[in-house]
Amino acid sequence: MTYSGFAAIIGRPNVGKSTLLNQVIGTKVSITSASPNTTRQAIRGILTEDGIQIIFVDTPGIHRPKTSLGGRLNQTARAAADGVDVIMAVIEAGKAIGPGDRNVIGTLLENSKRANGPRPIVVVNKMDRTSRDAIAAQLMAAHEAVLEIAADRGLESAAARVEYFPVSAKTGEGTEDLVKYVKQAMPESPYLFGEDEVSDVPEAMWVAELVREQLVRKTKQELPHSIHCRVTEFEWPHILVEILVERESQKGMVIGKGGQLLKDVGIAARRQLPEGCFLELKVSVEPGWQKRDDILDRLGY
Repeated sequence: MTYSGFAAIIGRPNVGKSTLLNQVIGTKVSITSASPNTTRQAIRGILTEDGIQIIFVDTPGIHRPKTSLGGRLNQTARAAADGVDVIMAVIEAGKAIGPGDRNVIGTLLENSKRANGPRPIVVVNKMDRTSRDAIAAQLMAAHEAVLEIAADRGLESAAARVEYFPVSAKTGEGTEDLVKYVKQAMPESPYLFGEDEVSDVPEAMWVAELVREQLVRKTKQELPHSIHCRVTEFEWPHILVEILVERESQKGMVIGKGGQLLKDVGIAARRQLPEGCFLELKVSVEPGWQKRDDILDRLGY
């Protein structure tokens, strides 16, 4: 007898959703950075052990959108929380629970309101950055926020089902207990993926994401939202990745003085690819692509 199901990870930007996914899977599945909205697609990481398969779904950070892209990222996140077996709402241990977190908690409760619906979990992350007293206080604050939001929306039954787990996605502390609980929620089912699979991300998309991760990290806060990467040629060992930016001035920033920044990005991304890969990077300008629905459709958002 085997068990298999889905567990969605939701939260506002930068709370550590992708780091948590990578930690529980045990390998890098989703790219990470300190910049908001690094994750733009629903990324699935697959954990199979003890006769149980959990498909964890990493989602874009739920936020107040300023562009068409931002609105679509929110839609992707909320859609990923529909029809799953577990929903994990991630908040930070060392920060006050603000409007963004309350919005996420509201989404958790709304999607868990059916008695036989997903099991709701609040994950208090980054416990490695604060004291035990602060963690305990945040767990209490999260519980109070859940009760307040549930009372406002008539979702008290969903609130009563919420479980709370403090973890450090970075060090792994607390994640074993979290995964143990999620396993118990998986329904009886044949495995939905092969036992040796850890992700369903297509190889071309994975390569493009590796390049974007390095660009986001090296351009800091200057360009992250204006960058999109896609593989336009894939004939092993040659891979061509096109980097889209919104303005001509941004093209120069991505390339860097004497092409150095782009060279560094290629080297860093290539280190994570199989030996012998020839990775070519090309920078193109697509004016205002974040706000153009026709372009977003074409890019698959």
